[in-house]
Amino acid sequence: MEENHETKTDALPPHVQLIQLATGYWVSRIVYAAAKLGLADHLADQPKSAAELAGPTGTDKPSLHRLLRTLASLGILSEDPDHRFALTPLGEALKTDAPGYARSSILSLAGDLRWRSWGEFLYCLETGETGVKKAFGMMGWEYVAQHPQEMTYFQEAMIGFHGREPAAVAAAYDFSGFQTVVDIGGGTGNMLTTILDHFPATRGVLFDLPNVVREAPALIQTRGLTDRITVEAGDFFTSVPTGGEAYLLSHVIHDWNDDQCLTILGHCLRAMNPSGRLLIIEMVLQDGDVPDFGKVADMEMLVMAGGQERTEQEYGTLLGKAGFRLTCVVPTESAVGVVEAIPV
Repeated sequence: MEENHETKTDALPPHVQLIQLATGYWVSRIVYAAAKLGLADHLADQPKSAAELAGPTGTDKPSLHRLLRTLASLGILSEDPDHRFALTPLGEALKTDAPGYARSSILSLAGDLRWRSWGEFLYCLETGETGVKKAFGMMGWEYVAQHPQEMTYFQEAMIGFHGREPAAVAAAYDFSGFQTVVDIGGGTGNMLTTILDHFPATRGVLFDLPNVVREAPALIQTRGLTDRITVEAGDFFTSVPTGGEAYLLSHVIHDWNDDQCLTILGHCLRAMNPSGRLLIIEMVLQDGDVPDFGKVADMEMLVMAGGQERTEQEYGTLLGKAGFRLTCVVPTESAVGVVEAIPV
């Protein structure tokens, strides 16, 4: 008998599928509200009712009850016969101190900065300009630089959102031949510390803006790598540290347009050893119409950054203009690949 591979979604009429796609923001704002109100933290010790939670969360009791039962229907909470709500395993991950930084990721990726910026999506399509600048009068990185809590949420979101990638990159690409890996725009060091943990003979340089790297020593210390990583502050549009064998750009190039990328790549070219390697870690877009989350993320780049996700061919063209030759794209067991290039 032939096996039936039809999924529940596939069985729905096309118009229903489209309507479900269009209402995805309902769930996004529901989960964002749960994170913003800290409901998982309030429920960490014992089940509680809406009446018990309304005061601590500053909410209207009947409205909060409706939110709680909706979260229960989504599998984040459970509801008992007395209308008290408890965390499910999924809800446990929403606590502030839970592994994976889900709460910070939600507050950053589904918060008001992006909510208002995505409200200008048609403007982005009409003009090629970013929605964030239209909505806030500045770029996203400028906004988070002025709002320290948003910067913390964003840095933790990058760890949560890209959580599987560092280990996957370290497993897929051989860094053992490099004495020093320079991580350009490396944030607080999640990628670099993971790589160095896998390759104990390699040292690292973490380079990013001053307001970003100031939070890096804490993470580096918790991973026992203080003696193997040098933290340097600076701006990759001005210069980058010299002398490394490998220059790592993880989720950096996709943030910028071609001219800006050529500036960054030019600084890397001048700083690296002649036999060095440039390693770009990004979601490399697939050709054709196969499902590809990178193409959805490309819309985020349009709205928030003014950059773009790229295909292998597009990376080859960009790298060629910068004085590099693309040698290979190494796939990983995550959404990203390692685009390797050498100086021409």
